[in-house]
This record gives sequence, structure tokens and C-alpha cells, in this order.
Amino acid sequence: MVWQTAISTLALWFTYITTVLHLECRNDKTTNDTKKKHLRQKASDYMDRAEQMKKLVQKEKEAGTYHEQIHINNNESGYSYEKVFGPFLEDSVTRIEVEDPYIRTIHQTHNFLRFCELLVKRCPDLQEIMLLTGREEHEPTAQEKRFTQLTESLKKHKIVLTVKYSMTLHDREIRLDNFWVIKIGRGLDFFKAAENKFSIGFCDMSLRPCYETTIDIFHRKSIKRD
Repeated sequence: MVWQTAISTLALWFTYITTVLHLECRNDKTTNDTKKKHLRQKASDYMDRAEQMKKLVQKEKEAGTYHEQIHINNNESGYSYEKVFGPFLEDSVTRIEVEDPYIRTIHQTHNFLRFCELLVKRCPDLQEIMLLTGREEHEPTAQEKRFTQLTESLKKHKIVLTVKYSMTLHDREIRLDNFWVIKIGRGLDFFKAAENKFSIGFCDMSLRPCYETTIDIFHRKSIKRD
């Protein structure tokens, strides 16, 4: 992963928190008092840094100036939807808008399904998903049937899926009502096809090679609505 910004404050915050948890776990297992003291001090230092990063992120969010950019190289792996979107899917999210002109074919719809599954897991108060995409020119009926099945499945989780079509849509953007905006050059379709149905990466998308793409993450005080 190549960071285009001078520093990824949000990513650093998560790194520091993870390090603190790791150090605390090691501290619980050691019986050497000197080592325990050293680990406690390191954990305290990392927690202080995490709090500093958290305050910096909050300051940038309030100013509406937060911007983070991630570049995924060709054939790079490790970019599941959970890793890319997970840090922004908070309990408070109730509405998500997805604009992606290429949720048309079976594999593209499967990608959207995986994204919806992540939302179900991470956003307990989610009520609505709004999708704007392009219409499948060759098999529009099959495309509509897939969306109908997904709509019925999401209803069981008390989530309303609304699908609208645009043949002029070009930009790919995901907007959350907690004011995070995520723009991906290739939209949700940045995974390469698995070599076969029994190759590593077929099920676990974090092991799947990706196409080269850029992800821009913003925090805005207002997001557009229909």
C-alpha cells in the first residue's frame, strides 16, 4: 500500500490501538517485574500517541478537511472490503448511498452483495441502502432479478435497498450518513478473478489479487441526497 498523503492519521490511530492491545497481552503473560514495567510504559506511550492521532483526526473532520488517499498496486492483495471500509462503518450509520455504474454482471453483483454483508455485520442501525448503477444492456431482466433477490434478503435484516439506474453515470462514490465519503477509481470491482474455484483467494477476498486503483477518503459535514 502506498500512502499519498504525508501521514495517514486514521491508519496510525488504528495501528497504535492494535499495538497497545498486543503489549497488554504480552504484559499479562510475563512474570518478570522489570519487563512488565517496561511493557506497561510502552503501552502507555502508544496510548498517548493514539489519543493525539484521534484528536488530530477529529480536528480535521470538524474542519471538513480530512483527506486520505490509498493506492493499490496491480496484483497486490490484502484489501478486503472490511479493511478498506471497516474503519468508517460506525454503529451510528443509518443510510448509505452507493454510486457505481458497473453493478451489472453476476460477479459485480456478488461484489455488491459482499459489501452489503459487511454493512449488515458492522452497522446495526442501518435502515437504507441507495444504489445508483448502470443497466445491463444484454440481460436487464436477469440484473433486476438479482437485485430483487438481494432486496428481499436485506428486508430480513430490516434494511431497505433502493436501486435506480443511470446510463450516464461515470463516477464511483460511497457516501455514509456519518459524513464519510469514499471514492474508488474502479468502484467495488477492484478484485481480479480467481485462477479457479479451488484456488486460494476464491472465498477470502483479502487473499485475492487486485487491479491497480486509487481510493480517496474524505470527511464532509454534509452529503448530497436525492
